[in-house]
Amino acid sequence: MTNTLSRDRLFTPILIGGCIIILINFAIRASFGVFQIPVAEEFGWPRSYFSLAIAIQNLAWGIGQPVFGAIAERWGDKRAIIIGALFYAAGLALTAWASTPGMVQLLEVLVGFGIAGTGFGVILAVVGRSASDDNRSLALGVVTAAGSAGQIIGAPIAELLLAQFPWQTVFIIFAGAILCALFALPLIRAPERASTEVDEPLGRVLARAVKDPSYILIFLGFFSCGYQLGFITAHFPAFVTELCAPISAGSWLSSIGITSTSALGALAIAVIGLMNVGGTILAGMLGKTYSKKYLLAGIYLARTVVSAAFIMAPVTPGSVLLFSAAMGSLWLATVPLTSGLVAQIFGLRYMGTLYGLVFFSHQLGSFMGVWLGGALYDMYGNYTLVWWIGVGIGAFSALVHLPVNERPYAMRGATA
Repeated sequence: MTNTLSRDRLFTPILIGGCIIILINFAIRASFGVFQIPVAEEFGWPRSYFSLAIAIQNLAWGIGQPVFGAIAERWGDKRAIIIGALFYAAGLALTAWASTPGMVQLLEVLVGFGIAGTGFGVILAVVGRSASDDNRSLALGVVTAAGSAGQIIGAPIAELLLAQFPWQTVFIIFAGAILCALFALPLIRAPERASTEVDEPLGRVLARAVKDPSYILIFLGFFSCGYQLGFITAHFPAFVTELCAPISAGSWLSSIGITSTSALGALAIAVIGLMNVGGTILAGMLGKTYSKKYLLAGIYLARTVVSAAFIMAPVTPGSVLLFSAAMGSLWLATVPLTSGLVAQIFGLRYMGTLYGLVFFSHQLGSFMGVWLGGALYDMYGNYTLVWWIGVGIGAFSALVHLPVNERPYAMRGATA
């Protein structure tokens, strides 16, 4: 009876603990773009060197996501989170002592695995299992919004710290911060498995999923989300710093202390995070009532239009903030809908692993967005081609979600 009452509440200890961990995880992860110029200038590296490090981080995050999902399902959510936090802290601390591109890029593998162990795959699964059917979509949206809250504070905090300390010291501070997330672990109490779900072997469920056309379409569609988010997180601060028109001395931005395009770039990431808080919660609410696949198609279409309009217009402080607000409202709105769609079709038992595999596609996209951003910048001296690639694959994702069959697999009359 107690467990039932707990599931009927939206804000449970598990939800609160998950939000704290995700917030700290994303505050650190969202700040890496702020380090692009300081790291490149200190070592005299081309932009592509540190971009490749962030790209490798994203790829390791994607590889680690289903691995940590399986660890959580086999040995418990808390153990998976602890291992992830230790990887995250170790990667950040060791990166602070690295002085060659190869070493920085290798250590970002540790950071990527750390993000996976303390990120969406593990946290969304445990929150999804703890929530009632009525609250699940909204609960997933709230957790995702907590990641957005981390993004609001992450880049500006990094910018402030970089004004006081070398970037290496900031990495050490961030390593300590992710370990502090472990204080939220007592709130993460593994919920009982839904009694209506059949306890099938993981291998059988995975084999069924990868043969299902809808699962493949979801996998393919999530690629563009990762591409766009990875590119913007890693390169948008530098893009704004270099290409945005100057901030007028008498403007309202100047009056609140934003006097340089570098500060505007950090603010833009924060604005994206701020708008995303509302966007993800709204997406979670809408996913409770409306078709998740059509909502996803609409989000990807809107991203395509917003990105195309921004790159075709002059880059001014106003256009930067308008773009950040519009893209922010669509930023992680795909996450509660995509994870909820996976749970809706294949159930909650192996949601962490199944969503983790879909998320691998997202991180492949992130790898390409971050890496191409640096490589094509070094080749052409601008980001224009990278933007237009993002526009094209965004349109592809809008289309690819339309044929998805949202009916639960068990109700389709299929056999294992």
